[in-house]
Amino acid sequence: MSFTNNQAFPASINPMPSQVTVQDNYIDFNTVAGGQWAQQYLPELYEQEVERYGNRTLSGFLRMVGAEMPMTSDQVIWTEQNRLHVAYDNCAVAAAAKAWPLFRITITAPAGAAATSGIRNGNTILISDNATGLVTLKALVENINDVGTDGYTIECHAYEGAALAGAITGGSCSLFVYGSEFPKGVDGMSGAIEPNVTTFSNSPIILKDNYELSGSDTAQIGWIEVATEDGTSGYLWYLKAESETRLRFEDYMEMAMVEGELNDNAANFSFTTVNGTAGANQAIKGTQGLFAALESRGNVYSGFAGAAAPGSGALGDFDEILQQLDKQGAIEENMLFLSRSTALDFDDMLAATNGGFASTQSASYGLFDNEAEMALNFGFSGFRRGSYDFYKTDWKYLNDATTRGMSSAIDGVMIPAGTSTVYDQMLGSNIRRPFLHVRYRASETEDRRFKAWITGSVGGAFTTDLDIMRVNFLSERCLVTQAANNFVLFKGA
Repeated sequence: MSFTNNQAFPASINPMPSQVTVQDNYIDFNTVAGGQWAQQYLPELYEQEVERYGNRTLSGFLRMVGAEMPMTSDQVIWTEQNRLHVAYDNCAVAAAAKAWPLFRITITAPAGAAATSGIRNGNTILISDNATGLVTLKALVENINDVGTDGYTIECHAYEGAALAGAITGGSCSLFVYGSEFPKGVDGMSGAIEPNVTTFSNSPIILKDNYELSGSDTAQIGWIEVATEDGTSGYLWYLKAESETRLRFEDYMEMAMVEGELNDNAANFSFTTVNGTAGANQAIKGTQGLFAALESRGNVYSGFAGAAAPGSGALGDFDEILQQLDKQGAIEENMLFLSRSTALDFDDMLAATNGGFASTQSASYGLFDNEAEMALNFGFSGFRRGSYDFYKTDWKYLNDATTRGMSSAIDGVMIPAGTSTVYDQMLGSNIRRPFLHVRYRASETEDRRFKAWITGSVGGAFTTDLDIMRVNFLSERCLVTQAANNFVLFKGA
């Protein structure tokens, strides 16, 4: 291969007319600082790597869409707004204390729920029986009392006649607030509803790796032929094993963000210090990866498979997922990272329904600037079902027999595209953030997104008298999974 540049080479790197291994023509593909030739003059190499692994890995795609951002503290905290309206389940009509149309409903709730429940005097409510959900009753809340550790009781006035009293009384019921009503000349609504929010957090972990090569071992040397601006050609050398170690470390960074777990065990861990002596026990916090976040806060769907007949099998399963998405906020664009078997189930489903649903399965490709070619270059195919657009790709991580492919527990993930609004504690305001993104430690003097440096006495380093070249890798990062209720984790049956 041949590369041409239109600028002078850095003074520290000199292409040689012959394949001669010297310090002056060594390329370090890992170090981004210090004016390395590979980063300055071969940007297409980096783009090829990102495109290659963007189709292969989740983190590669996140890098392509710019979903990585720095953080300065050792914890990222964000707040998510919960539902604007609340449905109250597991309610019961209390024993008759007053003549119809007056009645009482007992609501199970935490202590002090009357102030934060969302139900106030003057609210109009709709009540439905839990047995069938078909019998409903509308009423006006006149009083809230009996607040205790187990809940509270609301006193209501039914709008409708006594014919519905028997259908509701004595059974469990559910209710929600749909408005309010006040007579003339009375005071307004008493009290206010506080914002219903939940705070989440995650902590970065430190990942490390290295590769060592003796000074005399040249078996792993690779060569790049270059052409300078004056038309002369030359060679630069690099270590193939070093490049492979870097690629493996990038896979580690991805897998840690996907598989990470918080440490629930009280025991600390013992590590050796830099000089090899035994170190004191140190706490390992762990980090919450994608799978763990979806297991605790997302939608988990098991056993997506089967025939593709409308209303059954795979299509019935998928429509069930869409109905669940309707309940969670209805994010219109979603990305599907699937195992091979699950991707084939999707293909069979789409093929079987193509004739009947052609008009509804043509995706807009809005995520890719409405260019189908761009989506295909990234390995995504699009389709539409209902009001949703989906971009599907095989996730080889789930197929590789040396990683997740060795287990059939996870079949894929559905990730909402775009951004969500969260409250940033540091900024003190609401900001837009991608639903799924990586935060890495960085400051004005230290960038720990991806560090690589050389120690030893080979390859440009002169830090020890050992005849070795050691390439060190480090990253400190965590994954932020916002609005996990809009994600879907596909699990095996």
